[in-house]
Amino acid sequence: MTARMSEWRDSDPGNDDSEEVFGLRKVIHVDMDAFFASVEQRDEPELRGKPVAVGGDGPRGVVAAASYEARRFGVRSAMASVTARRLCPALIFRRPRFDVYGQVSRQIREIFLEHTPLVEPLSLDEAYLDVTEDLKGIGSATHIAQLIRARIKAETGLTASAGVSYNKFLAKLASDQNKPDGLCVIRPGEGAAFVAALPVRRFHGIGPRGAEKMQSLGIESGADLALCDIHFLREHFGSQADYLYRAARGIDLRRVKANRARKSVGAERTLERDLSSGPALRDMLERIIEIAWARIEKSKAQGRTVTLKLKHADFSGLTRARSLDAPVASRAMLAAVAHALLDEVLPLAQPVRLVGLTLSALDDDAPAAVAPLPAQQAQLPF
Repeated sequence: MTARMSEWRDSDPGNDDSEEVFGLRKVIHVDMDAFFASVEQRDEPELRGKPVAVGGDGPRGVVAAASYEARRFGVRSAMASVTARRLCPALIFRRPRFDVYGQVSRQIREIFLEHTPLVEPLSLDEAYLDVTEDLKGIGSATHIAQLIRARIKAETGLTASAGVSYNKFLAKLASDQNKPDGLCVIRPGEGAAFVAALPVRRFHGIGPRGAEKMQSLGIESGADLALCDIHFLREHFGSQADYLYRAARGIDLRRVKANRARKSVGAERTLERDLSSGPALRDMLERIIEIAWARIEKSKAQGRTVTLKLKHADFSGLTRARSLDAPVASRAMLAAVAHALLDEVLPLAQPVRLVGLTLSALDDDAPAAVAPLPAQQAQLPF
């Protein structure tokens, strides 16, 4: 690998959340620990300490979440249920209860809002908080994260991990550092060194195949990635290059956005191995459809455009979309459109490493209400 340095650039065309904010921030990323499975273990005490999977246990079932006891056997989300059962014969399945998960999620969000109006939910079980100016005047993001985790435990019986840092990218990395039930703080001035020591597979958006490609180029750690100039990264990673360039330096200029408008609902998964055959892709698409439809039902979204996304091993990609006259009203309808879109691109010229499916043109689309940034920059202590 040629190690060259180049000038950092502000543009990030691969980032769809491109509003930028300059100056020191105090950002917390809270991530519930094995959320769906933990709720099931909380509500059924006899499940505690046992391997639990949330999802369908039929021939085409998919694991939506796995307890930490199940993860020790290699069980993880998006895995086919038959594979999960083979890895862990004692695995206990429970059907998803999204109404319960939603109620708990709202309870947790109320705790967040006691500290800041700048809460950006990513899903039912994780969110960013900007506490640069917290409502209670505590001043320390670390202390706020400790208080939030304690409140969540006391009020829901569940554990949460949290990351504290001065931007979203670092806060998310930190929340995963000491899971489960952990806290990690990356203070101003520590981000580049923290990232340098990480394997690149820890970076959000880099799956197993992406990590393998980087390894083939001599890139195994954040430090290796930081030695690559932007031209090298664009040559090998296309539109992902700008994100990788910034991430290797611990840079993230995105603001925490409250009340983000929902533009689409769906699911995507990075594959354990590249797929190219029609039968294998159709089987994987069925798993994605099941996850996506569960999310569509949970959110009560009504959309008319179905989009299939495929990303190749070389990080190039293609999408196919179809807009309907009426909203997608059933899983069967979603599946029919999804498989029709896949049939349009088969056979593939090269294998794919990621498959995604989304429903958009939602009837409840509305402009985002973005909370203004506080004028004052963060003050230490962090």
